[in-house]
Amino acid sequence: MALLAEEIVEEWLNRQGYFTIRGVKLGVHEIDILAVKWRGDKKPECRHIEVQASMRPVSYISRVPKKDQKTGRAKNSAKRSDEELVEGVREWVETKFHRSDKKALMGALWEGEWSSELVVNVVKSEEELELIASHGITIRRLNDIVSSLANDSFVIGSACGADIIDLIHMGAHARGAT
Repeated sequence: MALLAEEIVEEWLNRQGYFTIRGVKLGVHEIDILAVKWRGDKKPECRHIEVQASMRPVSYISRVPKKDQKTGRAKNSAKRSDEELVEGVREWVETKFHRSDKKALMGALWEGEWSSELVVNVVKSEEELELIASHGITIRRLNDIVSSLANDSFVIGSACGADIIDLIHMGAHARGAT
């Protein structure tokens, strides 16, 4: 599901005129999508987007804090104190968005500001999303992105992910949804 969700997000970005790089590997880490759009003499819009697209989440997006894992707690333990959730989110945001190797790569592509965005589908904890957003991460919903792809007001009519979007909308139309 994650790769399909990334393809949908990439299609959405391409239709808006963004050039994208998906699945950038940095050792054992990865950047899901980097997107850049130039507009004449203005500085480019640069976006770093991570995608978490669970259909039936059984755990949090973030992990149990490292210090608690050292005591034998499972990384994805479902029961967490408020403090564990806050620390786990902080560590997750640091790993996903603020690692020095990721920042260096983005700086090599463009030295200006890069947004930090997370696309989600269904999540276990809305509180966790609020904590992620409190770190300056823009939260986007996959369903909103898919819905927006049904309209024809984009700069580009379709890109490489158009077939999957057509299948999604065909299924929605067959069920009577729009």
